Amino acid sequence: MTRRCFTVEQADRTLPLVRRIVQDIVDGYERWQALVRDFELATASSTAEAPDADADRLQREAQRLAVDIEGFVGELEQLGVEFKGYEDGLVDFPSEVDGRPIYLCWRLGEPAVQYWHEVNAGVAGRQSLCHLVA
Repeated sequence: MTRRCFTVEQADRTLPLVRRIVQDIVDGYERWQALVRDFELATASSTAEAPDADADRLQREAQRLAVDIEGFVGELEQLGVEFKGYEDGLVDFPSEVDGRPIYLCWRLGEPAVQYWHEVNAGVAGRQSLCHLVA
C-alpha cells in the first residue's frame, strides 16, 4: 500500500473524523482495561469445581470490545493515519519536508495539528510546527 502524505492543512481537515475515531478508541480502551481487571479478579476466586459465573461474561465482553477497538484502529489506517497511543489518543500523519519523511503529530484534546517529529524520534521528539524548516 502506498503511504499517504499529508500536508498540515489536509491533516487538519481530517481531524473532525479522526477525533471521533480516536475518542472511541480511548474510551473503548479504558472500558477494556476495566473489563480485564474485573475478569482477572473473577478468575482469581474461581476454581474448576466452582467457576465464577461472571468470568465468562467478562471475558466475552472484553474480547468483543477488543475487536471493536481494532476496527477503529483499522478505520484510521484506511485514512492513512497511524495510531500511536491508547492512553492519550496519539496519532501521526505521514508527511514530508524536502523529500524527507516526517510525521505530523496530534493528540486527543489538541485543537489542531501543531507538532511534528522525525520518523524515528517518536513523541519524545515532538516539535512545534513553527520550528519545521522546509
